[in-house]
Amino acid sequence: MSRGPLRVPDGTHPYDSTYAHVADAHVANAHVADAQTLSLELLLQNLPGAAYRCRNDDQWVLEFVSAGIERLTGYPASAFMAQHGIPFADLILPEDRAGVRRRVAQALARGKSFQMTYRIRCADGSLKWVFEQGSALPQAKGRILEGFLFDYTPLHDATLLVREQASYLQQARDAIIAIEMDSRISYWNNGAERLYGWSAAEVRGKRFSDLLCGDPPAYQAAWESTLANGEWSGELSHLRRDGVCVETDTRWTLLAADRETDTPRKILVIGTDISERKHNEAKIYRLAFFDALTDLPNRASLLDHLRRALLGSARSRKCGALMFCDLDNFKYLNDSQGHAAGDMLLQAVARRLEHCVREADMVARLGGDEFVILIQPVEDTREGAAAQAETVAAKVVAAMAAPFQLAEVMYTVSVSVGVTTLCGTVDTVESTLRQADAAMYQAKACGRNTYRFHDPAVQAAWTARAELEGAMRRALRHGEFVLHYQPQLDRSSRVIGAEALLRWRLPDGRLLYPAEFIGAAEESGLIIEIGRWVLRTACAELAHWQRHPDMAGLTLSVNVSANQFTEADFVPMLQGIFEETGVQPASLKLELTESLVVSDFTQTARTMALLKQRGISFSLDDFGTGYSSLAYLRKLPLDQLKIDQSFMRDVLTDQNDASIVRSIIALGDSLGLQVIAEGVETPGQRQFLSDAGCFIYQGFLYQHALSAEHFTQYARSAH
Repeated sequence: MSRGPLRVPDGTHPYDSTYAHVADAHVANAHVADAQTLSLELLLQNLPGAAYRCRNDDQWVLEFVSAGIERLTGYPASAFMAQHGIPFADLILPEDRAGVRRRVAQALARGKSFQMTYRIRCADGSLKWVFEQGSALPQAKGRILEGFLFDYTPLHDATLLVREQASYLQQARDAIIAIEMDSRISYWNNGAERLYGWSAAEVRGKRFSDLLCGDPPAYQAAWESTLANGEWSGELSHLRRDGVCVETDTRWTLLAADRETDTPRKILVIGTDISERKHNEAKIYRLAFFDALTDLPNRASLLDHLRRALLGSARSRKCGALMFCDLDNFKYLNDSQGHAAGDMLLQAVARRLEHCVREADMVARLGGDEFVILIQPVEDTREGAAAQAETVAAKVVAAMAAPFQLAEVMYTVSVSVGVTTLCGTVDTVESTLRQADAAMYQAKACGRNTYRFHDPAVQAAWTARAELEGAMRRALRHGEFVLHYQPQLDRSSRVIGAEALLRWRLPDGRLLYPAEFIGAAEESGLIIEIGRWVLRTACAELAHWQRHPDMAGLTLSVNVSANQFTEADFVPMLQGIFEETGVQPASLKLELTESLVVSDFTQTARTMALLKQRGISFSLDDFGTGYSSLAYLRKLPLDQLKIDQSFMRDVLTDQNDASIVRSIIALGDSLGLQVIAEGVETPGQRQFLSDAGCFIYQGFLYQHALSAEHFTQYARSAH
């Protein structure tokens, strides 16, 4: 601002020195308005003002006033200069008048200059803020006042606006910072103080990049983008005063230079604390992709990494490997020590597995006691990948050998590991998982506590098994299973009953026997549904016999799987079949195996007792081939012992088989149990049995298993 003589707006006032005092006073008090946004010089050139002189009296009767007084008050200058003119003091609002008088009195008493602001009532009744700069001057007749008045209202309102805007910025929750082009901080609001820990006084003039920058490359990129594009937004990591890293969602805006005032450019930085959001996102990510118990990647994460590994392998032509690791007999620990001990073991196993692999490789938990190791594809050949995988697999098996300390319990566990190599040009996620899983089962079948590589021949067997299971499900839906009935005869060759035997007639007409599919049905659990169909069909056929007098006395034996017999709903299910078919249960005989009786004797005995009350009889099938169950025979409600055909095959040539058959017959006789022999194929075998005291027979000597229609014809002809 110029320090030369200033002219009043109309150019007529002689008090240039007073006008200069006003300018100096306003510059000295520039805090009342933002000096960077308001130009006092421009404001003074456009505001009406008035120079004045008055005697030292209470009413401030003016001796001289410039024409600007009319623009200021609305009264002509002559109104104040008349003999009985308007005392200027009367225009001052009563509530401000006392303060003005006091300031003037102090100035007069001390002979000093003064400055003040107050409100006046103008001729039109409006209110204005007045800025007054005055001086007490000594004169022969006493002190006088002279000075300058101007309309301060616009400046006052602008000051309030600036302060109000500054207040809003200070109240903002976000951190708002202004930085100069040399990165030095020129503005810092309360939100920035709360977020970063420094006060505005502590940071003003310091370099933003030195104070807060937690990620220099990201900061540099944001700076360059702001200069090039005028703005930038994104996420930045900043360092708090206490050294803690805080994540912010930040927007940088370049403030262009003011050409009129030559104000330099600035960058306005607005940052929002997103640390809690980032923490929640990380928590959600861990829940989605990590196992909560072991902190290992979970199935979803494994599948994603395996897919990426295969894609990378397809591009690089490198090979890797996948390993399935399954703890042996883990269920025993859960059952004996509780699930807490089981969880501790899984956590300890996870840590040992992590120490068996390279940093680039991955250990994941699929669930339960199943873990997977992904060896990244870095080898040039499958052979190289297999060699690396074998090294890791051997380390895994060896690592599990050392006992685990589970609280106060020492526990030793072994692991079965299945390994398959992978190459993205031919393998898929599904095929790789399937092969590693199949290899793991190969390791289980080889005695556990070992590792096995995927064998295509074994895989073919597994594939065939899967196809067989699918075909059995189709057979159930399409009615491909049938029952055949093999006659059972007494010593007079009279048919007294039959055994229901399952057959599977394929769509091409070929007939499959149980030995070809029952094992797969047992392993897959389909035996439950198949067994239900067998019982329903057999009971329906038996009910049919019972409606014909010449066949009403026949019994029907049905084999029941151990898996089915131990089902919780077996008894209600069987009762439902009885009601559905209308069969009389007294003619139904269920054949149980020795393995079922011994494995769960208590439950088996309870179920047998319930069914015995409904009239069902029981036969112990394949007696003598399994366990030494003689001690249980007298405790079970059995009706019949069945000599297995394996003893009958060589009964005439093998003395041991002959002795066993005689013992079984004698045991049955002593216990009051009926004895039946299956696999009777020659008259000599029948004669041997008769001589030993067995008089009920079943076998090819009499008849093969027949369809329901043919069995009915055979039974009627054999009476």
